[in-house]
Amino acid sequence: MNGRYVNHSDAAVHIEDRGYQFADGVYEVCEVRHGVIVDLTRHLDRLNRSLSELRIAWPMTRSALILVIRETLRRNHVRNGLFYLQVTRGVARRDHVFPPTGTPSSIVVTAKSTDQSVIAKKNANGIKAITVRDNRWDRVDIKSVGLLSNAMARQQAKEAGAQEAIYIDHNGMVKEGAATNVWIVDHDGNLVTRPAEHGILRGITRTTLMDVAAKLGVTIVERFFSVEEMMEAREVFITAATSICFPVVSIDGETIANGHPGGMSQKIREAFFDVAEKTAI
Repeated sequence: MNGRYVNHSDAAVHIEDRGYQFADGVYEVCEVRHGVIVDLTRHLDRLNRSLSELRIAWPMTRSALILVIRETLRRNHVRNGLFYLQVTRGVARRDHVFPPTGTPSSIVVTAKSTDQSVIAKKNANGIKAITVRDNRWDRVDIKSVGLLSNAMARQQAKEAGAQEAIYIDHNGMVKEGAATNVWIVDHDGNLVTRPAEHGILRGITRTTLMDVAAKLGVTIVERFFSVEEMMEAREVFITAATSICFPVVSIDGETIANGHPGGMSQKIREAFFDVAEKTAI
């Protein structure tokens, strides 16, 4: 945290950190599997884009950050889990305009192990989802820490007995999950997902999945698709860095296909790790 390794219970942010005051910051979450970091280069490339879009300075060089990430993982003995990193515009007197030039960015890196049996169970049984109208700001292509809408949507899903909320645009077209990208398998066997040029986050797992599909000879189509098409699809699944792809077997209380995880998501998941970039800790 800002140049020091501290115990989780002792870590604290300044009251006037702009991440706390304005959600003026960005973040990344990256999977660690079998002792290696998955897709680190792409995650750091996206971090660079997010920082550039918000005009936030890097808190340190990229090579130094990689060393910090590795050391944080080692100190937490993480072999299967994740690391979370967050960069904000720094600490300054509360004012809506940017602080003076030269104000240092703030950075936090945390790491934790995850229960692989929980992930395996979700893959075996599938998950449930709900749909919600998208009420977020327009720049969701930036991985910003401003996630209040996402948190509200996830809570709504939880209260409905589901695990994810899927955002729908004003035209009734599917966008993305509250913390995931959404895919369907159409009746021709193609993988379909919404284009990421605008309106959704370009997920790193989403990008690597395209490499996986190419290796498997699966056709990917980037286009808009409706709620109705999603409900009638052969398969629906969601992708994220810490889960790869979870099959969705129910949406808004209605069963998808036969109500069981489909073969495409399983095939993608099994091939994913071999294709993804792997960086040693």
